[in-house]
Amino acid sequence: MRRLRAPLILIIAIMAISVLGLTLVPGVPTDGRPSHLSFFHALYFMSYTATTIGFGEIPYTFSDQQRLWITFCIYLSVIGWAYTLGTVFSLLADRNLQQAIRTQSFLRAVNDLREPFYLVCGYGETGRLICDALDSLGYRAVVVEIDENKIGELDLESYRADVPALCADASNPEILKYAGLTHPNCTGIMALTNSDATNLAIAIAARLLARKVPALCRAESPDTAANMASFGTRHIINPFEKFSGYLALALHAPAAWQLLTWLTGLPGTTVERHRNPPHGEWIVCGRGRFGQMLIEVMERECIPVTIIDRQGPPVTTPRWIQGDGTGAAALQAAGVMQAAGIVAATSNDVDNLSIAVTARELNPSLFVILRQNQYANRGLFEAFNHDINVVPSQIIAHECLAILTTPLLVPFLNEVRQRDESWCRDLIERLTARLGWEVPAVWSERINLSRAPALYRLLMKGRTITLEALLRSPSGRDDALACEVLLVDRDDDDHIVTPDEDVEIRPGDELLLVGSTGAREEFRLLVSNENALAYVLTGEDLPGGWIWERLAARRSASSPTGPAVTPRRRARPPPPQS
Repeated sequence: MRRLRAPLILIIAIMAISVLGLTLVPGVPTDGRPSHLSFFHALYFMSYTATTIGFGEIPYTFSDQQRLWITFCIYLSVIGWAYTLGTVFSLLADRNLQQAIRTQSFLRAVNDLREPFYLVCGYGETGRLICDALDSLGYRAVVVEIDENKIGELDLESYRADVPALCADASNPEILKYAGLTHPNCTGIMALTNSDATNLAIAIAARLLARKVPALCRAESPDTAANMASFGTRHIINPFEKFSGYLALALHAPAAWQLLTWLTGLPGTTVERHRNPPHGEWIVCGRGRFGQMLIEVMERECIPVTIIDRQGPPVTTPRWIQGDGTGAAALQAAGVMQAAGIVAATSNDVDNLSIAVTARELNPSLFVILRQNQYANRGLFEAFNHDINVVPSQIIAHECLAILTTPLLVPFLNEVRQRDESWCRDLIERLTARLGWEVPAVWSERINLSRAPALYRLLMKGRTITLEALLRSPSGRDDALACEVLLVDRDDDDHIVTPDEDVEIRPGDELLLVGSTGAREEFRLLVSNENALAYVLTGEDLPGGWIWERLAARRSASSPTGPAVTPRRRARPPPPQS
């Protein structure tokens, strides 16, 4: 408005001078006396003249003096309107004004959220994967991204619900407040930018401004991770460190690795069962942060490693080849013909593919681990028959979803890492035989009055309910739900891993379940709807609705035997003949 002050004053001055002059200039004489326009008629005439509408000379024909004055006023108003419109257009095209308008719209959208949401800082490859997964799971998200082009890409996504997005620096605490960090419905915040400094600033702001909101932060530098940990950040994700842990698990417990990959995959994807990483001599091409972590893992597993890198060795070592792994000479010098596996760990996707193709031609049975830096190159990597594809954005997305959407999954995965290989193999074979290799729905349910009112009320009355009796389909109690309980967490710090079917459920228990999406919806119906729960436990189809409940109560009162409800049993198809 300050920038429009001068144009508005100029327009008002031109109109005032024009109207005043038009009232003073004499018109055509009538009865020997010159006539004058009133202020109302003068303002009316100048209004439709200045706006180029033009009704003609009213209320009567003008004199030459009036026409001369009007000609002057027309050119004067043209100059004033041209200056005013130019200023308005310049103001509308101003980036600061556009940003202010978008910020106000963003603030209104965030303040209007009445359901839980996650704050995603950084809409890169990882942020896009997480927003896609959250939307498919029915969760809301708010995005802060500094790159305007990525905000434009978000607007083109066909999400089920609107995703409020702001183009701003997420390291600014005020921006995080605008984005809903202190909002009562904020369920969690994720720092997923490519800058460790920005992620550190987000972690500090989350710790100081919203201590109860869980924060998940990406950190590729050990120093940054240590700094985050000093501020009390519980969930720090380093994709390279995380995969090195997966590889160590795959080397000594392949079944546990398969189970972990299956449970933490992105919803809607299918996990392909690859062969397990073999023991023997390995080659690592590229000794960066990722390559160094894998070398340390293999050395702990007593696996011999040969390194190929363009830089010379820091110390004299017999298992270091200085060169380019994309060529056959360096690979042959590293012993690719006798190697059991190779890791293409450089920061260039084209080089990694070249290394993998050349190595596979020299040794077709080679176990190949590929590092994919850019998610946009997934078409090229899918075309190559690799054994493991390491995508940092996917690793971070998997970990974030597992921690935020199902917190109980983390202690279960820690328990899996402690179990022996045979236990993990039996569990993954039983689950995949029933549910398939498509990434299942993993969810947790706490047995309390808000999450499971029907089941909680029944348990508080002293009713004994086992897992076998509960995990039945509400559409047919003879059919078991397509899900299993992986963990029972109790308030007395008692944890039951893969409980038996005869385990009794207690009020306050939190169950970790895995199954199909349909089974998840049916289970939530069971624990919240008294009629569905009664049918599953007893086979009785209780009356539902206010009218039917009143009729059933009146019938019970008039019955001499006094039954509460006469059960109506659902017809069941006859059992198949043997």
